[in-house]
Amino acid sequence: MNKKIIVIGSVLLLMLVGVTVLLLMEKQTNKELVQEFELEKEDLENEYTRFAQQYDELKMTVTNDSLAVLLEQEQLKTQRLLEELRTVKSTNASEIRRLKKELATLRKVMIGYINQIDSLNRLTARQQEVIQDVTRKYNDASRQISNLSAEKKTLNEKVALAAQLDVTNIHVEPQNKRGKQTDKVKRVVKFKIDFTLVKNITAETGERTLYVRITKPDNSILTKNDSNTFEYENRQLPYSIKKYIEYTGEEQQVTVYWNVEEYLYAGEYRVDIFAEGTLIGQQNFTLE
Repeated sequence: MNKKIIVIGSVLLLMLVGVTVLLLMEKQTNKELVQEFELEKEDLENEYTRFAQQYDELKMTVTNDSLAVLLEQEQLKTQRLLEELRTVKSTNASEIRRLKKELATLRKVMIGYINQIDSLNRLTARQQEVIQDVTRKYNDASRQISNLSAEKKTLNEKVALAAQLDVTNIHVEPQNKRGKQTDKVKRVVKFKIDFTLVKNITAETGERTLYVRITKPDNSILTKNDSNTFEYENRQLPYSIKKYIEYTGEEQQVTVYWNVEEYLYAGEYRVDIFAEGTLIGQQNFTLE
């Protein structure tokens, strides 16, 4: 009987692990898809903008009033679709697909106008050169937009990562009423928290705000006021300590204190340190 229980427990544990792994993979996949949707929308906006500009260039090459009116209508349609695109959320896949199809239709119409303009006998040699230049510029711009979008995304990610603050040597010292270190929860009246801001010459210097969260064993946060919150990943988190510093880019020692005015109990506590919406350090400690 015990063996059966062990086998069943093992199977359930494996299933739980498998489900956890699948959920983590799905979360990562969803994050990547959102990034792809945003990049796709940005590329589409650039192409629509380029189309609207090209109609201005085409209108300068024609002397036929009827054709000029048609070009004006197509340009207005392009601008209207661009405004629609700017109001669409990047995750609205159906609208993005529709606007991509509209763009393909606009491209065919533009090519038709280019061919029509090119075939008119009244066009001068200079006008024909302008049309060819517009077509070449469009093809070049399309390739450049695609390349620049990928390069911009990679560069922004690298710059943002390099400019983040980082901490090390996090040390939490529970103190008794005489200012001496103690691990006995009943004697703790204050937490002294020391940490080091790592040197980072790429990070912006100046005043920075650090937020320290002290989490109790039951995952509740030590805080003096429920309104003491900061923004993290589009939500408001309570904090224990708020610290203003003047960051110089060099290594800095920082010390903060928490006066214990609430009931504490034995168990594992955790200190999390945040700066500019990013978790930059974490340390656990235990009270007996």
